[in-house]
Amino acid sequence: MKILVLGGNGFIGTHVLDELLAAGHEVRVFDRSPEAWRKPLSHVSYFLGDFSDTPLLGEALQGVDVVVHLISTTVPSTSNFDPIADIQSNLVNSVRLFQLMKSAKVERIVYLSSGGTVYGIPSVLPVPETHPLNPICSYGIVKVAIEKYLGMFEYLYGLKPLIIRASNPFGPRQGHQGVQGVVSTFMHKILSGEKISIWGDGKIKRDYLYVTDLARMCRLAAESGLTGVVNAGLGKGLTLIELVQMIEAATGKKAAIEHIAARSYDVPEIVLDVEKAQTLLGWSPAISTQDGLSLQSGWMAQNMKTRS
Repeated sequence: MKILVLGGNGFIGTHVLDELLAAGHEVRVFDRSPEAWRKPLSHVSYFLGDFSDTPLLGEALQGVDVVVHLISTTVPSTSNFDPIADIQSNLVNSVRLFQLMKSAKVERIVYLSSGGTVYGIPSVLPVPETHPLNPICSYGIVKVAIEKYLGMFEYLYGLKPLIIRASNPFGPRQGHQGVQGVVSTFMHKILSGEKISIWGDGKIKRDYLYVTDLARMCRLAAESGLTGVVNAGLGKGLTLIELVQMIEAATGKKAAIEHIAARSYDVPEIVLDVEKAQTLLGWSPAISTQDGLSLQSGWMAQNMKTRS
């Protein structure tokens, strides 16, 4: 199949790209900048431009069988600072994408939503896809709105969307500047001998998923005819304190910790029910959190050497 990966040069996107290429698909990438960690691949077509560049996006869509939409210009920790910009850059541009797909007669889309934010504070754990959507940050609200527009385009125009509500992905190539990606941020600071900051008492619990497992789900989703919503996670939760202890085990280094004020938009606990993905896609996580942390630690330590 010919598959267009939006955001294909980013952390998750590069792993999705690798997964699709390994399966023999013809891949195009649309992103605003080249990959940070490696040179462009010779057998991939790249379209570099902003998500709002309608002519370039329309060109990238020509002859495509499936779109994998991974683009997000905000993260939960920054989205509330400027909700209007969040709406304009993510919601408006995504709806424009759906219109372009309709014009180009591209029906199939896999959309990466957010299992960590769209449900809000859960009433049951683990959280199934049928749980009410009550996000408490702009990031989650915009994700839900995009999901709803996908439903509208499915009903009115025959779009065939599969929405993946992913937990917290981690692994090689993830940024470590503290904006998003607590695993890579903590790991980089621990390896560098810097102090890490934990919000509140460190008992916030999250579901962490190794990035290659998420990439494999994206590939299975693109290959399937399934529509609707599926969760993607490990199905197990870790507190921040437990996560730090596991990173210490992976790196062989002790963390220096400072506790700072809790953040109002942080959901206290979120763990996803992934039974639907297992049943419908035949997907299960293959990498445990500890094994994933060891793999990421090795990659990060080597990368820090080569860039120092």
